[in-house]
Amino acid sequence: MKFRFKAFGLHLLGSAIVLTLVLGGLYVGWYRWPGWYLTNVGHVAAIVGSVDLTLGPLVTLIIANPGKPRRELARDIAMIASVQIAALIYGAGALWHGRPLYYTFSKDRLQIVQASDLDPNEIDLGRKQNPTLAPHWYSLPRWVWAPLPQDPEERSRIVSEAVMGSGTDVIQMPRYFKPWEQGEPELLAQLKAVDHLDIFSKKEKQALKDRMARLGFATDQPIALFVTGNSRPVLALFDPHTRQIKAILQAD
Repeated sequence: MKFRFKAFGLHLLGSAIVLTLVLGGLYVGWYRWPGWYLTNVGHVAAIVGSVDLTLGPLVTLIIANPGKPRRELARDIAMIASVQIAALIYGAGALWHGRPLYYTFSKDRLQIVQASDLDPNEIDLGRKQNPTLAPHWYSLPRWVWAPLPQDPEERSRIVSEAVMGSGTDVIQMPRYFKPWEQGEPELLAQLKAVDHLDIFSKKEKQALKDRMARLGFATDQPIALFVTGNSRPVLALFDPHTRQIKAILQAD
């Protein structure tokens, strides 16, 4: 059994190191709070982790027989590692494809935009017409303002298609993005007290106000805006003087 547990421990350690490097790199670069929550990627990370940290080392524990020829044992472990690597590549690919690229302010809300939300044609147009804020493979998440275009016809088309769900919304059009600072006056005008944000339930509002009070925020002041994604919205709290986000709180 000593041989089996040694093989298990080494396999577990190696798997943990590789998994930490891959998932840690994605987290530090793209999925920091609130990215991991708003993209709802916990299930993908859990599947990858269960395969790499549980199934792989456990199978090694089972097949690691000291009486087995070393060549045969190496072949078996290599097969296990191949399955682990395939699962890791699949999971990392899914996380990369869905990585957060923007936090956009548009009209009355903040919304996360993932790489999978952007059409390649819109990316090309963005790189041609708005190269400073267009996405690239190495782009990290950015906070941007996404106003509707000035042209009335284009503006009307985008709004109608977004409402019908049949087209691309302005938050998916990097060619129209503007620096965050330019949208701050409009953003400040949209800030509300938590009780006036109807996207949250009564229970969620109370939980948010409790957390705000513990952090020293006034719960009855218009300093909040919600942020949407693939999960329940979160609450962004602003300093009305510096115009900076001071905290982002989970409602559930």
